[in-house]
Order: sequence, then structure tokens, then C-alpha cells
Amino acid sequence: MWALCTVPLEVSAVPAEDQLFDAVDALLEQVAQEDLPVPAERKRLREAAGLSQAQIAAALDARREAVGNWESGKTEPRPPKRAAYARLLEGLAARFPAPVPDQGEPTPPTPTFAAPASDGGQRVSPPEVSDGPSTPAPTAAATSPRPASRSVKSPSSRRPSPKRTAKSPAAPLAAPDPRFANGPLAVVDAEGGQVFAYCVGGLVLDVPAKSLPALIEWTLTEARLGQARLHRNGRDADPVLVLTAAALERYGLPASLSEEERRAGRLPDGHKAVKQLAKADWKLTQRGFGPWARVYRPAEGSRRNCVQLCIPAWNALDVREWDNKAAPVLPTMHPADLARYLGSYAQRVMTPRGTTAVTGLELMVALRPPTRAEKDASTGEFKRAFNPDALTAVYDVVECEVPDEHPLLKGKFARHHLRTPAEMLMEEPYDWCRPLSDEECMRQFLVAVDVNMSFAAAANGVTVGLNGPTHLTGNPNFDAALPGSWLVDLSHVDLSRVDVGGRTVDGDRLPSPFTPTGDRPVGPAWYATPTVQYAVELGFDVAPIEAYVRTQTGRYLDGWYKRLRDAYVHTMADLGVTTDLGGQEFLEAMARSKSVDPTMALLAGAIKATAKGGIGKLRQRNRGQVPHYEPWPALARETWRPDIRAAVLANQRIGIHRKLMKTAAAADLYPVAIGTDAVVYPSPGPSPLDVLPHTPEGKPVPGGFRLGVSPGMVKHQGTQTVLWAEEQFEEHGGVFNVANLIKNDPAVGEGE
Repeated sequence: MWALCTVPLEVSAVPAEDQLFDAVDALLEQVAQEDLPVPAERKRLREAAGLSQAQIAAALDARREAVGNWESGKTEPRPPKRAAYARLLEGLAARFPAPVPDQGEPTPPTPTFAAPASDGGQRVSPPEVSDGPSTPAPTAAATSPRPASRSVKSPSSRRPSPKRTAKSPAAPLAAPDPRFANGPLAVVDAEGGQVFAYCVGGLVLDVPAKSLPALIEWTLTEARLGQARLHRNGRDADPVLVLTAAALERYGLPASLSEEERRAGRLPDGHKAVKQLAKADWKLTQRGFGPWARVYRPAEGSRRNCVQLCIPAWNALDVREWDNKAAPVLPTMHPADLARYLGSYAQRVMTPRGTTAVTGLELMVALRPPTRAEKDASTGEFKRAFNPDALTAVYDVVECEVPDEHPLLKGKFARHHLRTPAEMLMEEPYDWCRPLSDEECMRQFLVAVDVNMSFAAAANGVTVGLNGPTHLTGNPNFDAALPGSWLVDLSHVDLSRVDVGGRTVDGDRLPSPFTPTGDRPVGPAWYATPTVQYAVELGFDVAPIEAYVRTQTGRYLDGWYKRLRDAYVHTMADLGVTTDLGGQEFLEAMARSKSVDPTMALLAGAIKATAKGGIGKLRQRNRGQVPHYEPWPALARETWRPDIRAAVLANQRIGIHRKLMKTAAAADLYPVAIGTDAVVYPSPGPSPLDVLPHTPEGKPVPGGFRLGVSPGMVKHQGTQTVLWAEEQFEEHGGVFNVANLIKNDPAVGEGE
């Protein structure tokens, strides 16, 4: 502390306080003129942190174009933004240091920053906050400059592979992190007494490890595998090792699980491999050594020590999600192609964590982490703080929103009681079919179109609750801004004649938008907010009886949708289907897409399965693992939110109904069946171009179904004849949805 001066001074002899600060600011600005890194390094630092140019521009009160010019070297920042920009780059350089070059390579220019005196000449980054003892705290891969035993080989110099493609692996959506220079994962294979790790980009590493514990150690200390966090408050992804059948034999693991082991989902604790890991002080999570085993040691500060093992021979890559169900290709896929496939998935979506559904749910958390490190102003230490835009706690659940086996319903109903819409929120996709009229039977074909990634598209822009439910009683007023569940009677909503854009639509030939079966509702029922809002949009009065709403709201799934959208569109572009194609060009590109690059075709399917499975995981059921009405593990997750799933599915169903109305108004065209996201129309020809209406200018009808690759647009699912449909109706007694069987590709699942 400065001592108080008691010697009187002339006021005029001392500069004013503002002048002193101005002088200091001028010195800081002068320093800032010299401490900016080169433009390429500025871009590297931003991308390593996962920040966009728009985010930096918003923080500096600048235009996004200006940030782009600073990174390209076209212009330089000027005071006062220059000093703030320098401070930002200084912090990023401390957190994401430049990679160390190979011996003999020219050293790239690195920024030099003057460290603040308060930091003792070093920049201190906040420690990563642990989620608590219940989650194993594995640590990130070591950041040694180069693995000593590393050798780069071309796969062609090792062994021939007729299935290898000439295409280079898909480019990542962000610049690679120097700590994970060899990619997010590796496929480990053994041949002739040697072990090799196939990485993304055709890179092959020699693996010196002779045992399973040594393999884990090598992965963390030398392999330089892993993936940078997707959000600045998140965690880096642990490296993944995919073990081939030859690698399993090399490291003493069984080629397949026994029936008992398959039921348990893991090797017994007494297995030799499990004992080896325990002897080397490696731990396994509660799931044990199964198809997706996680091997770790306790964290050392913010550093994780964890490796995830993926074992395809033990059904880690389920054929229904990761492979072609009709003709599986993964069992015979070359390790280099498998590395390309899973590596591209990791780069475009995230490092796989298990099934595509599990990964879809983990992607939500990775993009919206629940916690962050926050510095305590009083103590100077970092502590855990919760992010307001994330799911941060397990809240009380609502009877109408939970499935039948939930503990909350124990003793409420008889064991085999089927809950009614007045007792249960039944927001599901469409499963509707109606008989063909005489006029429709005169048309020769039934053409099915399905919506691309319909569940992901429905998640975009939907407002969901981030906190617990608030119970509203006494006939509350409907508020579309409050997500939740509303008990309301919509049986008075008559859609038999509805005016759409000045034209009358025959609603009797359309499914009701308020029920999955398409039947008109009878009496009060529980609905999610988007469904009730649609009734208001159609011009009908609603009078809720009671409701469970969430007052803290947000568009939680927007970033999740955008990540999956970009991954899907990027992958389809690799298959020759781009967003600028329309009409016949698009249909032809889709028809040949699966033969262009079989590996990328599998990737497109895995991305779609991730979107569908991630939404489903929000209301994961117990699948019979525990006795009826007993809690199951998923209930302990912050992301077990059946209300969010209901809002997305309601939005998906309502979105389809809007397009049905627009199409009917424009062309007097009505569907005969809908199965999840597939819509079947009677058509005079076999192509969607024969049935989907267009404007006189040749463009798709605004608000209707539009052919294209982007999520929310439609593609051709299949075509059958009207005669075939009539035969199916007779065979199944009229209780049958033809939309589920009209598929050109039998491997296509139900919904996306």
C-alpha cells in the first residue's frame, strides 16, 4: 500500500487523474502495437478454442468481417479494440500453445506476450471442474511433442486392400488441436507379430505395447489421440481405440462374448485381462469391460487419464445403427476404412461414446455443458458454477409425462391398465392410414416421400424448459411462451372445412394434428405446448384445465441441430448430393449416392441414427432391466427429460400437418398414409415430381413439401402400385399402414 503523503503540493503541479489514466492507456496501446501474433496464428488460436468470428466480434464490439480481415492479414485492429484483441489472443495462447515442429522443420512464428506482473510472468488458466466422484475422472492425452516410437507408413506398403478407397478422409469441421495431432481415434490391428494403429488421414502408427495395460499407457503418453472440446466450458474427448479381431487375440481378449457374458454386457471380473489392468492400477467404470469399455486412472488436477475401447466383435457397432442392416460391411472392412469411417463421424459429430443414441445425447451435453469454472472474487480460487442455458439438475417429474413403469406411478393404476390421453401425455409421430377413395384408386401409383432428419429439424427453434415443473391449476390461461404439458379439451376443434390462404381444405381427408393416430380427440387430454399453440394458430379458442410448465426456458437443442445438420449436409455433399440440386437432378443424385462412396453412405446413416436416437434417449425406458416400478439408471441423469422429447415430437407432427394443409390448398392433393416422417400420396406417375405441386413458375409450393437434401426437406422413399396397396389391405384386414412398407431401400429404418 502506498503511504499517504503529508507534504502539501500545488494542485497545478500534479496532472489530473484522468490525464494519468490517459497516459497509462497510451502506453498499453503502444505495447499492444507490438504483441499481436501473425494472422495465421490468430486464426489457429480462435479455432483451437472453438470460437467463431462472430463471437469474437461481439465481444470486441466489432464487425465479423473485421475479425476475418485481422485473421487474413488484410487489416490490423486499431485502438482501443487492438489492446482488447491482444489480451484475448494472449489468454488463448497460454491455453492452446503452438505445436512443437518436427526436427528439421522450420519453426512457425509464435506470438510473444508480455505477461502481467500479477501472474508472476505466467498466464494461469482456470482448472477444469470435476463433475463429482460419481463420474470417473479420466484425464486427457499427454502432450509430448512427438511419440518416440512413432513411424508413419502408407497402408499400401503394409498389405493390399481391395476395399480401400482412393478418396482422402473427410476434412474436419474445425482446425485440429496440436495435442491431438493424430486424430480422435485409431483402429488397432495386428499382423505378423506387429501391432499397428490406423488413424484418420491414412496415418499408421507402430504400436510397441505388448500388453493391454501397456497399450493404454502408450495411447495416453505417445499416440496423441483425442478431440478438443466442442464448448469452452466442456471437456476434451478421450481417445478411442477400436480393436480388431486380430488385436483381440494379440492382447488376450476373447474373439466373442459367451452367452452369459453377453447378457451381463461385460467380461467377468476374474478374467485375465481385467486382472492385468487392475494390477497396473487401471480402473474400469461400473459398466466393466464390455463392448465400450472405459479404462482410466483418477484425474490429476485438470488432466484426464482415460481411454475408451470399442470392440466391434462384441457388437459395439450395432448393425442397425452403424452398418447396413440388409448387407453388413463392417465385419470385413479394412482397418484403414474403419478408421476413416469412425474418424469422420468423430470430426463431424463427436467422438463416439457408445450407440448412436448415447452419442446423440452426449452431444447435447458437450454443446451445452452444465457447469463452468468461475473465479471466486473473495478467495481467488476457481469453483463450480452452473450455466443458465443448460440442463443442470434432476428435477421432480410429472405423472402425465412419465412412462408406465416409472416409480412415480407405483400403486396408481392396475398393472395392465392402459392410460388414457387424459392420464398420459401422448405426443408421438404420426401412424395413420385411411382407405383410398374411388377417385384415388384411378391413379396407378402410391408415392412415398420422407422428411430428411425430421426429428432433428423439429428440434431446431423449439423452446424447452430448463428447470423443474410448476403446477398451474384453476383453468390457467394458455401461454405459448411456457413449455410444458397442458390438460385441455380440443374435441371442439373442427377441421372438416378450414380456410388456408383463401382456399377451403377438406380436413376429413387429413389426419387430426392433435393425435398420433390422426383421430379427432375426444374430451380433455394432455398436450405439449406446440400442439396447443397450433390449435390457437388455426383460430380456435383453448381453455386449459391445468398445466405443468417450466418458467426457465431456452432453445437448448439449437446448437445440437446445427451440428448434426452440418454433418449430414457435408456428408451428403461427399456423396454427390448438394444443397443446390433440385427436381430430377436431386432424385438422380440420391439414387446413385450409396454407390459413390460406401463408407460415406454408412456415415450418413449413422448421423441420422444419432439424431433420432438422441431425442429418444430423453425418455429412455427401463427395457426390463429392473423390476417393474423400480428406478433405473437413466432417471438419475439431468438429461432424462420426457417433456423435452414430447415437445420435439409434437413439433415434428405439427410441422408435417402444416405442409399437408399447404399442399392440399395448393393442389387439392391429400395423403393416404403417414408413417413417422413418410407421407404417401396417390400419383399418376412413379416419381415425386409427378405428384408434388409446383407454382406456375415451376417452383415448389411455398410451405409445402420440397425435394432437397437439407433437414426438413423431403426425398423419395419408394413407390408402389395402388393394386399392391389394396392387396395389403385385404391381407391385413384393413388394419395396416402402407407407409411402413413403401421403401425402395429395405435397409431404411422407420423414421430418421
